[in-house]
Amino acid sequence: MAFDFLVPVEDKVMAHCELFAAQSLGKHTRIHNKRDGLPDLENVSIAILGVKESRNAFEKKTEKLDVSDIRIQLYKLLLGNWNSQLADMGDIEEGATVEDTYFVVKNTLSTLLKKKIIPVIIGATQDITYPAYRSFDGIVDLVNLVAVDSRFDFGMDDELISSHSYMSKIITDKPNNLFNFSNIGYQSYFNAQEEIDLMERLFFDAYRLGELGSDISLAEPVLRNAHMISMDARAVRASEIGLSDNFSPNGFTGREICAIARYSGISDKVSIFGIYEMENTNQSCQLMAQIIWYFIEGYNFRRNESPFESSENFTKYIVPTDTEELTFHKSHLTNRWWVEVPSILTPHTKSNSSALLPCTKKDYLEACDQNIPERWFKAYKKGFN
Repeated sequence: MAFDFLVPVEDKVMAHCELFAAQSLGKHTRIHNKRDGLPDLENVSIAILGVKESRNAFEKKTEKLDVSDIRIQLYKLLLGNWNSQLADMGDIEEGATVEDTYFVVKNTLSTLLKKKIIPVIIGATQDITYPAYRSFDGIVDLVNLVAVDSRFDFGMDDELISSHSYMSKIITDKPNNLFNFSNIGYQSYFNAQEEIDLMERLFFDAYRLGELGSDISLAEPVLRNAHMISMDARAVRASEIGLSDNFSPNGFTGREICAIARYSGISDKVSIFGIYEMENTNQSCQLMAQIIWYFIEGYNFRRNESPFESSENFTKYIVPTDTEELTFHKSHLTNRWWVEVPSILTPHTKSNSSALLPCTKKDYLEACDQNIPERWFKAYKKGFN
């Protein structure tokens, strides 16, 4: 029932797949097509889903997103050393109203989540993040959302939901399941000071483009703690995307955005990955395909490790500071770091207990120098509010 509104992948994609190499993704993906119908989802780990809804675009689209061209570029890429099974569910077309489309998106994603399948959304506009977030209702009590975006997308108080205001809808809509929101790659001149102040008041995390440009690995702990990723292609610089008028000369490089996608895939928690606001240039389609490829590769390197469950694979460091005693854990397998935060509320912990917050070695070294890491402080304050 949840998949009744899905439209099969276009015939031109299937025709191209016939010509691709035997090692290509197209030859190893179960694709929803006109001849065979919906794919068998048994043992499927990741499902591709196109969403063509664009009526709530902030800048009105002059042409519809060609999801098929992105698929063609994706399916010609060669497999990595992977064990996961892929499926392509086809597309969600525009409904009679935008709300109808949102309803179908929410139900489709919710069904996939219940089947333990990670949806990878190729969406025309970023407001699709809202129904994607709502698909966690009844599945995950508290959701951590990370947006890879040059803007915070809060919009104005009286503004209807759009690709520039969907976050206001997420924050205010009931039931309010949002625990944390993080932005990766914001550019200050695109965001009002009131929006930056709001991020601070709500103890949300924000990382400027320049900060990440010097060390893209700083994004990894943020992505490791996320349940869903919303990636705005306009966070990528214009020259990387095909010199579009709607893109900024400043932004992530192709290599950096692919690294972010790989970190997203490696995260044990990420259950929905979406990319939005693409252009119909050949260069854009190639880059979007490579982003998805890197997410899939990251997924295949997940370790599902936790210091609380397998302490023998971790080294524990206790760092006394002037105000707090911080407990860090370092993995022997991946060299990743976590820090314990008391009284943080998560779906897996109770109040007044400790939870694990992903962090970096730099956070540990700062604590050794008697500086409380900012990410720890925000999580600590959020746990008491």
